[in-house]
Amino acid sequence: MTDQNSTPDTTAASASPAAAGTRKSSAKPARSRSREFALQALYQHIVGRNEASDIDVFTRDLSGFHKADSAHYDALLYGCIEQATALDAMIAPKLDRHFAEISPVEHAIMWIGVYEMQHCLDVPWRVVLNECIELAKDFGGTDGHKYVNAVLGGLAPELRSAEVQADRQSGRAK
Repeated sequence: MTDQNSTPDTTAASASPAAAGTRKSSAKPARSRSREFALQALYQHIVGRNEASDIDVFTRDLSGFHKADSAHYDALLYGCIEQATALDAMIAPKLDRHFAEISPVEHAIMWIGVYEMQHCLDVPWRVVLNECIELAKDFGGTDGHKYVNAVLGGLAPELRSAEVQADRQSGRAK
């Protein structure tokens, strides 16, 4: 997504969670917040099979939504749901188990990561990866972040080959 009204991500929030899924940082970037709300919405879609428009209405009423980048949230929510089959087809070869055995939280985070790597070229791949790892730490299971890291880290060279290669040559990535 390259929305003219959105500011590109250049760093990822790294504050630790203060309480169930919230970080104590008043300076948390709006895009980080939009990812959190998109994750909650996508979880509702995966678990409850709720319609995107119904989820959207509910999510926009949640406390703190006004601090999120709503255009980025829209892109993530609607884009991930519309492209779910294609996203799963990219993710599946990197999994060591069936989707039914993957936590819906980690599943939604992987959707976000793959979607952003494909469509949000203004967000560096390392930021996408780090943001998804942080989401998994905040909302996922005990070691879910390691799984998300392995899957998205494995997809990054395929989805952002030139960018990953440039980072490897400069020493910023392995």
